[in-house]
Amino acid sequence: MFRTLRAAGAGLALAAASLVAVPAAASAAPETVTVTDTLGRTVTVPHGAKRVLLGFYFEDFYAIVGPDAFQRVVAISRDTWEGWRNLQWKAYSAVEPRLETLVDIGEVDSGTFNIEAALVAKPDVAIVAAWQFRSMGNAVDKLEKAGIPVVAADFNAQTLEKHLASARLIGTVMASEDRAEQLAGEYEAAFKDVLARVAKATGPKKRVYVELARKGASEYDNSYAGRMWGGVIDLAGGDNIANGQITNWGALSPEYVLASKPEMVLLAGSGWLGRDKAVLLGFGIDEKQTRARVTPYRSRPGWPDLPAVRNNEIYAVYHGGARTLYDYTFLQFIAKALHPDAFADVDPQENHRRFYEKWLPVAASGSFMLKAD
Repeated sequence: MFRTLRAAGAGLALAAASLVAVPAAASAAPETVTVTDTLGRTVTVPHGAKRVLLGFYFEDFYAIVGPDAFQRVVAISRDTWEGWRNLQWKAYSAVEPRLETLVDIGEVDSGTFNIEAALVAKPDVAIVAAWQFRSMGNAVDKLEKAGIPVVAADFNAQTLEKHLASARLIGTVMASEDRAEQLAGEYEAAFKDVLARVAKATGPKKRVYVELARKGASEYDNSYAGRMWGGVIDLAGGDNIANGQITNWGALSPEYVLASKPEMVLLAGSGWLGRDKAVLLGFGIDEKQTRARVTPYRSRPGWPDLPAVRNNEIYAVYHGGARTLYDYTFLQFIAKALHPDAFADVDPQENHRRFYEKWLPVAASGSFMLKAD
């Protein structure tokens, strides 16, 4: 999900990732390939890596590499999966017990990254998110001096070209080019279809308020402008009331939200640890649980008079689904809520389910997107 759509030609040029095969130095040495990652860095890596340090994008890695994906992973940043997406972690570790045995390299943002643990794991390549790379400092040099090349993928950028380039980059490193190409093609087609339908939709834009619903109704949490769900609202043809009020993310004042009279409310929920008032969404969550956690928001001071509440235009989306290879299903969902006639033949929930069925080892069983009526 994205802020802007750049020219398709530029996207495809970046997505090609400047792949150039490099002959192996000796018959016993692994074949290598030179890639340009999403930060524009030219890196020579094993082609078909067998021992991977994976910093982020765990579901995308699984989809791109295939059923044996995590048999080829030796180290992960565990907190970015188990801590940030706990229900998702439980779903995957249930079908892939090896996840519990992987070396934990710590988490860059919290300052717990452990370069020694990374080196002891002896990966032959490190695949990290661009945001992780930017925070790793001299740890990148230490890895590379130890003979461990580092490449940066970037689904967080929320641009079509970076999504396509990231999929193809991982596909090349892991010698899963065919899967990566099919995923990239499906993603591009779905994304461009949404833009085409939105462009043809008629009528005034609906005012939308989005909130990260992790603290409960008693406290206003982050909204988004331009990035994350804010970028999705823009692409889906909504009028995001946070635009011009915050940069990227931050809480809007209750008074401003009330004065803006949003016609649609979007609550982003998950299964966070220690958040007993958060809007629950994700694996194993029943829709009744989601709706029960949404209910208190309807009764916030002044909210019963909001057009969105009066007209039952309150929606909930799974926060962990953003910035993934299946995030186009959430773009479809939000666009359909804004333009129901233009998307009458599109079933975002079914598309989400089918993505899991086709590409991932777990079923999309739970509550991931719904209208909270």
